[in-house]
Amino acid sequence: MQDFKHLTRKRRFSFSALTGRRKDPPRNSFKRLESKGLEESKPRKKSLRVLLPVLAALIAAYPVFSSVLSGRTAVSSDQKEAQSAGKLPRDLDIYSSFRLGAGLFPQARLEGDRLVAPVPEGGRVVFAIDSTIQERVREVLTQFDVPYGVFVAIEPKSGKVLAMVSHSSVSPEWEERAFYGVYPMASLFKIITATAALEQGKVTPDTVIPFRGGLYSESARYWSSLPKRGAQEMDLTTAMGKSVNPVFGRVACDIAGRESVLRCAERYGFNHYLLPGTPVQPSRAEYPRTDNDLRLMGAGLGREVKISPIHVAVMMAAIANGGTMLAPSLVEEIRNTGNKVTYTHQPRTIRSIAAPEVTAQLTRMLSTTVTSGTSRRAFHDNHGRPRIANVNIAAKTGSINGTDPEGHYNWFAAYAPVENPQIALAALVINQDKWKIKASYLGEQALEAFFAKGR
Repeated sequence: MQDFKHLTRKRRFSFSALTGRRKDPPRNSFKRLESKGLEESKPRKKSLRVLLPVLAALIAAYPVFSSVLSGRTAVSSDQKEAQSAGKLPRDLDIYSSFRLGAGLFPQARLEGDRLVAPVPEGGRVVFAIDSTIQERVREVLTQFDVPYGVFVAIEPKSGKVLAMVSHSSVSPEWEERAFYGVYPMASLFKIITATAALEQGKVTPDTVIPFRGGLYSESARYWSSLPKRGAQEMDLTTAMGKSVNPVFGRVACDIAGRESVLRCAERYGFNHYLLPGTPVQPSRAEYPRTDNDLRLMGAGLGREVKISPIHVAVMMAAIANGGTMLAPSLVEEIRNTGNKVTYTHQPRTIRSIAAPEVTAQLTRMLSTTVTSGTSRRAFHDNHGRPRIANVNIAAKTGSINGTDPEGHYNWFAAYAPVENPQIALAALVINQDKWKIKASYLGEQALEAFFAKGR
């Protein structure tokens, strides 16, 4: 970039340049001006006699030149439009292709087992969507007629979006923007709190944390001190599965620390555009001003910590991928009017959120959510048998009240199988006065459909 000093030295166009005259010298050249003034007076008059007729001729000819130039511009513009008609841009990348795909997604239709949408200028977009998961999730949301529901699934190793479904019995116009808006993150933030503490080496999944208050207490001012005797205790792995608020409030404030938690949130993608130039809004994590604010944030009770469903899916995919976060790709390929492929998805790394050893510890902690934690009932029948056999799942739930839209926000985020993750997902169901379904049920149905194909 040029600095200001250089810019101020640039010469501007002037008629004096045409005549070879220089600008008047600066004031400190007064003596020089005085000595040369008489010598230059006659040449100046002579140059003016030549210049004025030329200027008059140019002014008279201006309308002719103007019409010619404007005509050439119009022809050039028409030629470019004619050349581009029926063709797709050649400079598409993962961000611009996502923007194109997001705009066409509402018009997409199944052709065989692929979701396809025509491009208005010609050609078509072939989405990366897995029609099996897409249809199962759509059926569940429609069957239970949820007030607001949104679901996103991603392939961790490639970033391909495998499913993207939304439904609203209250506000159908909400459906198109549901994936990209931000909502209170609730207890999903406990994953970030745990990451910040684990990477400092101050805790392990087996570390026992004493705490005060109920498991789901929301009164952070009682978490700062412990009773002289009779304090409760719980290891971090069990606390993650059961989503114990006081434990993670203490971890955030007393172990990880404010700056570490915030830096970790930044690495996860908060306060940045996940997909610049697309409808995806940036997730937000505001600075906690007091220790109690930090405890609430760490426990997932910070109401100003907001995230989009697509970002949650990307976040879970990154953990599943050993800490490497890939940009989500809605588009598999784009074809022009001649059915020639002009764009094919290539995985693109955004950032590293944590070291592989840290994500391995997180996976161990998250695996208890469906085996003995908050989602156990959704993933086991009445006899305690797993509904999805031989598939180990890492997951996290979250629950909080919200106002935009109004209701009770219920999250479920997961990836599976933990040994070789093939899918990561985020489900959000916003219930109102009468609960329809939990997000964990929607997640279980999606995973069941995905693994039913023998993957």
